[in-house]
Order: sequence, then C-alpha cells, then structure tokens
Amino acid sequence: MAAFEDRYWWSNDGIRLHARDYAARDAAAASARPPILCLPGLTRNARDFEALAERLSAQWRVLALDFRGRGESGYAKDPMSYVPLTYVQDVEALLTELGLERYIAIGTSLGGIVALLLAGASHGQIMGAVLNDVGPDIDPAGLARIRGYVGKSSSWPTWVHAARGLAEANAEAHPGYALTDWLRMAKRLYRVNSAGRIVLDYDMKIAEPFRVPGNEAGPDMWRALERLKTVPTLIVRGARSDVLAASVAERMIGALDRATLVVVPETGHAPTLEEPGPAQAIDALLAQLAPAPAVH
Repeated sequence: MAAFEDRYWWSNDGIRLHARDYAARDAAAASARPPILCLPGLTRNARDFEALAERLSAQWRVLALDFRGRGESGYAKDPMSYVPLTYVQDVEALLTELGLERYIAIGTSLGGIVALLLAGASHGQIMGAVLNDVGPDIDPAGLARIRGYVGKSSSWPTWVHAARGLAEANAEAHPGYALTDWLRMAKRLYRVNSAGRIVLDYDMKIAEPFRVPGNEAGPDMWRALERLKTVPTLIVRGARSDVLAASVAERMIGALDRATLVVVPETGHAPTLEEPGPAQAIDALLAQLAPAPAVH
C-alpha cells in the first residue's frame, strides 16, 4: 500500500497542480491536529520530503506539494507566473479546496519564502513553521550561484551518471555524501523522459522570472516574518550555507518570541531535514502543537 495518495487541484489560472497526501496512520491523533504542508525549493519537488513525510505521518497528516512547473504539477503558459506570490495563491487554492483553516508549514529555500508570505497573508491560519535555510534576506553569493545553474538543462544516460554529476556540482554543500546519497538526491531531482534519458524534473522556464532582480522573494519579508512573532518557529541553517547568512538567522531569532535555531554542521544549502539535529527539533516543535491527551 502506498504511503500517500496523489491529490490534484486547479490554480486560479487553470493549471492542474499536484501534492502527495500522506494520511496519518493514527487517524484519531491527527483529527485534532493541523496538517503539515511541505513546500519544496526552487528546482525541487514533493519527493524531497518523502522520508520526512513518511516519518511524521505516523500521527500527522502531511501534504507535500509540487509547485507549478515541478514534478507532477502542470507547467505554466506564462513563465512570469513562476514567482512566490503566485505559489502562495496556488497553496491558498489547495487550502480552500480542502477546507483547511489551520496548518503547519515546513518550507525549504523557496518553500520557506512561500511559508513566510503565507504567514503574512493569513489571519491566524499558520500554527507553526519550519524555515529551512532561508530568511527575509538572501545572501547575494547564494543568489548568484542559483542564477548560474537554474534553467540549464542536462541529461544523463543512467542514474549513476546523474548522481556523479550532482556530486561534482554540489560537493561543497554535502562534503560527507557517498555515491548512495547522491543517487538518492538524483531520484528526487530528476526523472526519466520518453527517450529514456535522466532529465531534471522541472520546467526550464522557471528561471526566467528568477533572473529578474526582486522576483526571488516578494514584498518586505521582514514584515512577513513579524506574523510569526508568537508562532512556534524552527529556523534551520546549514553551517556552510551561502543563502542564509549566520547574521540573518540570528536576527530572525531576535525578532521572534518562540523561535529555535538549529545549525547543521558540514552542510550547505540546503539541509534535508533528515539530519539528527533538525529531525529532533521538528519533533520538539510538533510536540508544542499537539493537543494534550484527554483526561478521563
């Protein structure tokens, strides 16, 4: 039996969008808890969260989303819709369709920006947040690196070739990875096309708006962060990150009343959230949000 069901919904501009819906194995426990939304990075998809979602879905409903132009979601006719404010509208359409009034957001990189914008737009809906290696200010070095590779297509004859290509391009972010780890990442980032080649699983046109300065985030992100001031929030930073500077992470902690910072050693952009530190911190965050058991 699959750990999840495929769920589809429509965007405001007519794109068929996809999410993996992991029903909680303990349905009674989950019925009193908000679902968890997992929001992926710029070139990533719902598969990034498969291990985390399977673990958390013991007692929580987890929805891992494919943003438009990624994974099993449809591609946009207008590439200039590949911007955070549109992704927010897409997520809001899902929340409306499912009738979800409360949720917990776990966002990696771009997904963290979307989580921040959701918090800024919502009225009490977001109950907790995990911001993975991203904040209101993005380090220019990381932006330059991302702009240098996003939208550049590549293809490989085998999964091992794809894994070795990933290792060559990303060794600095994950210096401790073995080939098996790179293979795992490749299976999440790539797909097999109709010609049997291993190719990136996103629309290359997502790069078009991202190359326009300002489109990588949105309006004043520090103001959006203020909406999380009293919300339990976990900030995860890779110690080698070139996207979330240590000074920005510390400023975020100072701006929030209920925030925790976890730094993942020997890791760049971005941690997988499967490392021991983030995994334990996510469990601690969720423990704050789980209702106390009824006393009989």
